[in-house]
Amino acid sequence: MAGVELKNKKDHSDKKIKVDAPEAVKAAEETLTPGNNELSEIREAFEAKEKEAKENYDRYLRAVAELDNYRKRAAREKADIIKYGKEDLVKDILPFLDSLDRALEHADASDAQAFKSGIALIQDQLLCCLKKHGVEKIESAGMDFDPNFHEALMQMDSADHQDNQIVSEMEKGYLLNGRLIRPSRVCVCKKTKENNECAINEGNGE
Repeated sequence: MAGVELKNKKDHSDKKIKVDAPEAVKAAEETLTPGNNELSEIREAFEAKEKEAKENYDRYLRAVAELDNYRKRAAREKADIIKYGKEDLVKDILPFLDSLDRALEHADASDAQAFKSGIALIQDQLLCCLKKHGVEKIESAGMDFDPNFHEALMQMDSADHQDNQIVSEMEKGYLLNGRLIRPSRVCVCKKTKENNECAINEGNGE
């Protein structure tokens, strides 16, 4: 009888184990699953950020390379502008050099006036060419001296000019688009005290 009871108890224990095991596994799965999902999400988020960081770094490298290329290109263009910026002006001047060459080749000492007229014509053409590029001649003869446009190399007394009036022009001055690039070098009338008194007396009719 005792043997039967032991057997029943053993069977009961086996049944209990068989019944409780699936529930334990299920409970363990429920405990572990949220952790696994969270870890997976963190891993995915990390991989996404890592990919984004790599893409941003690649874009940064490309931007740096493009900026470097732009700087080099800009430096080359600047150098070309400095080196060849006057090319159009030089091309426009070359025909006048050709005209001067022809004038010198056909110069005849017996016809000096014709030669002079030809040179004057070439000069006028050259001035027109320079004007097209913004170069203008400063008119000085007979004008009042202006230190903004004139440089006085000499002073002299002249009965035909007023005090501080330009008597003669030694070198012509030029403007480039309104900016002074060379002043006119001139001789300026400077009246003496004696001549000033004579001019005043003549003005008073004495």
